[in-house]
Amino acid sequence: METGRKIIHIDCDCFYAAVEMRDRPELRDVPLAIGGRADQRGVISTCNYVARRYGIHSAMPTSRALRLCPTLTLLPHSFERYRDASRRVHAIFKGYTAHIQPLSLDEAYLDVSDSAHCKGSATLIAAEIRDRIRQEVGITASAGIAPNKLLAKIASDWNKPDGQFVIRPQDVADFMPELAIAKLWGIGRVTAERLARHGLVSCGDAQTWPLQRLVAEFGNLGASLYRQCRGIDERPVHNDGVRKSLSVETTYVEDLPDLPACAAALAPLYDDLVARLTGHDGELMPHKAVVKIKYRDFTQTTIECVCREPRGDVYQALLERAWPRGAKPVRLLGVGVRFADLPAPQGDSLPLW
Repeated sequence: METGRKIIHIDCDCFYAAVEMRDRPELRDVPLAIGGRADQRGVISTCNYVARRYGIHSAMPTSRALRLCPTLTLLPHSFERYRDASRRVHAIFKGYTAHIQPLSLDEAYLDVSDSAHCKGSATLIAAEIRDRIRQEVGITASAGIAPNKLLAKIASDWNKPDGQFVIRPQDVADFMPELAIAKLWGIGRVTAERLARHGLVSCGDAQTWPLQRLVAEFGNLGASLYRQCRGIDERPVHNDGVRKSLSVETTYVEDLPDLPACAAALAPLYDDLVARLTGHDGELMPHKAVVKIKYRDFTQTTIECVCREPRGDVYQALLERAWPRGAKPVRLLGVGVRFADLPAPQGDSLPLW
């Protein structure tokens, strides 16, 4: 295990809800969620910890959240206030290191390997950053400290909310075997269930499989699993800020019943995409055009083609190819572009959203 790096992952606790509770203290002890309205097929973006006791979580349909908790306070997004809080949080990060990799408004990796702050202690740096976020921004954050990004991300979730956890290099060998595979990067619910059918539930289970067997059974996933289950991650903290894609999408109040209805709905999406691309003033070069469809039953498909000058007829053709895959009423349509100088994906479907 490489021991020279000191990586901190900072994650603000229930960020949108935290900003709302900061500005409206009367909301701190009531179930609170931020998201779209139920009558517009909205989903929950985040919720406070009171709401989580009712089983509410992010990405849940608002209608279901309200059934679980009829007294839920639902607020719309206030992105300008969230962006302001984010700018203040990230300004604090910059006081400790130049090696910062933002992941979203409310979380980032920091490489403090060479930082002289707090006598070079990553644990003390993380505690000081969290204290400053509390004092200067008025919200709380959790932190994970570890020798790499994979472990720092896992650690930041260990003592939430408003806590931190350290995984020292010498502790990795003992820590990993008991860790659930579902905690690893890129392992979602479906993949975790697939692995469990092979008896792979913990990282210790995966450690008993040789690399060749994992690759033979799971391909690239197996190779990644071999390294991750041992706590190995050599990815650097980078802050190049290169945008990989741009997309727009809409969830419809009423399903689009057929292909002609989808084609009619495509035009305003395309116009919105063009407007956003124009705002970049040619600094990014489109490489592929992409269409995403989510059907009434929540199944979805994504299709793309090489296209350096995205045009309306290109998206129309992609839609006509993609819609028959489900041939069902559509609840969501999306259009987007991938930008140039990026690794090509496998196949014709890429989850950009």
